[in-house]
Amino acid sequence: MAGAQTEMTLAEVQAARQRLQGSIYYSPCPHSQMLSGLTGQQVYLKLENLQMTGSFKERGALNRIALLTEAQAQRGVVAASAGNHAQGVAYHATKRGMRSLIVMPLATPLVKVSATREFGAEVVLHGANYDEAYQEALRLCEAAGMTFIHPFDDPVVMAGQGTIGLELLEQIPQLQAVVVPVGGGGLIGGIACAIKESRPEVKVVGVQTSRLPSMLEAVAHHEPVTLEPATTIADGIAVRRAGEFTLPMVERYVDEMVTVDEDEIASAILMLLEREKTLAEGAGAAALAALLQRKTTVIPANAHTAVLVCGGNIDVTLLSRIIERGMVQDGRMVRLRIHLLDKPGALAELSRLIANLRANIVDTLHNRAYYGVNLGDTVIDITMETRGREHVEELLAALTAEGYKHSRVV
Repeated sequence: MAGAQTEMTLAEVQAARQRLQGSIYYSPCPHSQMLSGLTGQQVYLKLENLQMTGSFKERGALNRIALLTEAQAQRGVVAASAGNHAQGVAYHATKRGMRSLIVMPLATPLVKVSATREFGAEVVLHGANYDEAYQEALRLCEAAGMTFIHPFDDPVVMAGQGTIGLELLEQIPQLQAVVVPVGGGGLIGGIACAIKESRPEVKVVGVQTSRLPSMLEAVAHHEPVTLEPATTIADGIAVRRAGEFTLPMVERYVDEMVTVDEDEIASAILMLLEREKTLAEGAGAAALAALLQRKTTVIPANAHTAVLVCGGNIDVTLLSRIIERGMVQDGRMVRLRIHLLDKPGALAELSRLIANLRANIVDTLHNRAYYGVNLGDTVIDITMETRGREHVEELLAALTAEGYKHSRVV
């Protein structure tokens, strides 16, 4: 965009704070005794999933919208997004009486398309992925003379996200570290600037999904690198290329970048849901996953650490799969393949053994023709809910003691 600002300072974050006051929810940041015990830190959860659109994204979107000229506001705004940024732009543009046009990939879940339309946007479905939607958004923007709002690679948007850093300094006076999910870098760039320019001793750690570590690669090469497409449950930070403006902010202010894998993210989602009664999407749980898995090396033990729960917009079908995946990862759900004699009562005897060990059978698959089964034998796959890994080991030992041939199904 011609004349666009290319740098961001603490003063810009402070100005954004004044600009957004009264329009953005001052999200709570409670201390979690349970997570503190599990991680060896004093953990505080910054609950940006409680924003009106379920994500921090509306901070940056509103800061950009608020700085439009009257002529720009009359023409409206354009964005490309498959989720949170789309809803943030749509909600705040509509509140100010502006037209918003959002281009979303064809594969975007219907629930996200519907939510964006409900916030008042005109939605155009185009392209097989974000990159194709982005190019179409730029084309429509130029054709209509509208203003494009980038989801992260814009210093004004970054300054809006940075207001979270100012809030953290107020909410946790003894703050020693902050852990932030990273996609394109707009969130961590803004927060890191706000915190490091105010209190440089505070450690800032970024977390990416191991499927798409675009910022890690950018830092390693000192320039943005485009990664191959990959799928991840942390779709909110599934960015193939770090930002041109965000990379220098990360290099200047961020102390450490780490990655977490799919199972670790799933486990963190489940932990937040069960123990904290907090719904987080994949990206929203990534920061906690890094702490739970002790990935960071720069945060001292028992440090007062803020963890960004940056969003809670998750498809319920995906949530169901993530809960199951998390339970498997935690050893609370297991599938065993057990060989039986093909005779009356054999299954009843096995069921009694499992019942006596207090495991709950949730699914079975009985098979006589596959898995190399001998004539006169059968194989059954049993999916069970357990109390955890120790309970699974107890089950396996009991099956072995009773002479059952068994193996885990993964």
